Amino acid sequence: MCGGELRGASPTQEITGVASISEALPGEITFYADPRYLERLRQTRASAIFVPLTFAEQTSAAQIRVANPSKAFEQVVLKLAPKPIVFEPGVHATAVIDSTAKLGKGVSVQPHAVVQAGAHIGNNSVIGAGSYVGHESVIGPSCLIYPNVTIRERTKIGARVIIHSGAVIGADGFGFETVDNRYQKIPQIGIVQIDDDVEIGANTTIDRARFGRTWIQEGVKIDNLVQIAHNVIVGKNSIIAAQTGISGSTRVGENVKMAGQVGVIGHLTIENDTIIAAQSGISKDLPGGAWFGSPAVPLSDAKRQIALIHRLGKLFDRLKAIEKKLGL
Repeated sequence: MCGGELRGASPTQEITGVASISEALPGEITFYADPRYLERLRQTRASAIFVPLTFAEQTSAAQIRVANPSKAFEQVVLKLAPKPIVFEPGVHATAVIDSTAKLGKGVSVQPHAVVQAGAHIGNNSVIGAGSYVGHESVIGPSCLIYPNVTIRERTKIGARVIIHSGAVIGADGFGFETVDNRYQKIPQIGIVQIDDDVEIGANTTIDRARFGRTWIQEGVKIDNLVQIAHNVIVGKNSIIAAQTGISGSTRVGENVKMAGQVGVIGHLTIENDTIIAAQSGISKDLPGGAWFGSPAVPLSDAKRQIALIHRLGKLFDRLKAIEKKLGL
């Protein structure tokens, strides 16, 4: 199945399950692809291990040498896993579908879902239990909307989009102005547009634009608990990890990678192929490359600064010793 080379065991040995290196038991297979986990590999109780073609160490477990251990392991996981849940086409009796809404072929609408007037659901899409599709929203074909997702009015969603539970798409942007010493709401009359093959994690929020659109472009992958504010644009194939917040009108380029808990102030431009390390604070435009820190600086500078900070204790001790010798 995996095109690997077996070493150190009989081909008739039976594998009945899969597990991580640390958790694997006899009869299970695991994989090794990162040198950081070599010690765990030496201690594993697995009966077999996928290893790289160049792996040279001896192990008590059988080795299956493959070009990509992680991918080979994934193939076995899929082979041994229970069959995926399939939602049969049709509208559950408890769902509420407006008479003007349009449902394509093979659509499945689960219990207590609501589809409002003028909404359009594409062929073979699934609307999970308790989810809400607002007025005049469009959801493309083969989308999977998990239970308890809120998609507000006039949202545009492309094909093969996955949205996980608790996500809110199209809530009002955070816009207020001061009138007579009180905050007055600025109308948020734009939309959210989500292009093809986007995945949005649980409890993530993407605000509608003040005017125009908040735009998540093709192939973007967004983790759980991410906040994307009004009029933000996220370029194709970018990745945004959990607890990141992007303030209004920021433009994120293509193939950008944001690690967890990144914070971005508004009206910035982050160029294509930028990498932002975890817990970084972005307060200016980024021209590409790797960045870290708050405020973020180029990664090489950040590493040097951290190294210097860790040496401050020894430097202070040396200074005290010099002062003592000088009688200061």
